[in-house]
Amino acid sequence: MKRVMILAGVLFLGLLVASFATEGNLLIEDFEVPVSSGPDGSVDFGAGNGSVVTVSAAKDIKKSGNQSLKVDYEAANGGYIYVAKGKDLDAKNANWIIKPEDIKWEDFSAISFYMYGTDSKANIAFDIKDNGDELWRFVVVDDFKGWKEVVCSFDKFMVRDDWQPNTADKNGVIDFPIKIVQFEPLAGSKGTLYFDTIELVKK
Repeated sequence: MKRVMILAGVLFLGLLVASFATEGNLLIEDFEVPVSSGPDGSVDFGAGNGSVVTVSAAKDIKKSGNQSLKVDYEAANGGYIYVAKGKDLDAKNANWIIKPEDIKWEDFSAISFYMYGTDSKANIAFDIKDNGDELWRFVVVDDFKGWKEVVCSFDKFMVRDDWQPNTADKNGVIDFPIKIVQFEPLAGSKGTLYFDTIELVKK
């Protein structure tokens, strides 16, 4: 009986430590709102130069809540794709669940998201746009199956050297607050991806 109680205590302590390990992370997007496109859309997405993309809600494959974001795509050589959430996008309802300016960015060292992989070996870019409109990139390889948490440390992002908006300050420094996050399957791949639960990771 005493041994059972000790084991139970160890398990409880382990759970307690695990809960403290994730405590302090800040959820900024969970894709729980209805997914729609266009000027009044909840997701800003598009493709060009031979690439195509369709975005919808998936209720059968999800990490948490009622749904995830499903991205069906074909990324052509020379083409582009973007699937974005954040502030001041063409889709006016694509805002995060928290305003970027209300976040104490100095408290966080990374941004994370969950991706459902199919082991397609495709390269998936995760971009952020900073307060100076400069785009930064972190590349993930789809070399796993099922849900995986991808943690992108701010110091591992690289300035995009293929394209920047005309409004970008191009100062080579991540200027907080970050305003936009976006996913972009890179050229030469096609398939279906699922994303869920974007958080800022506590220092």
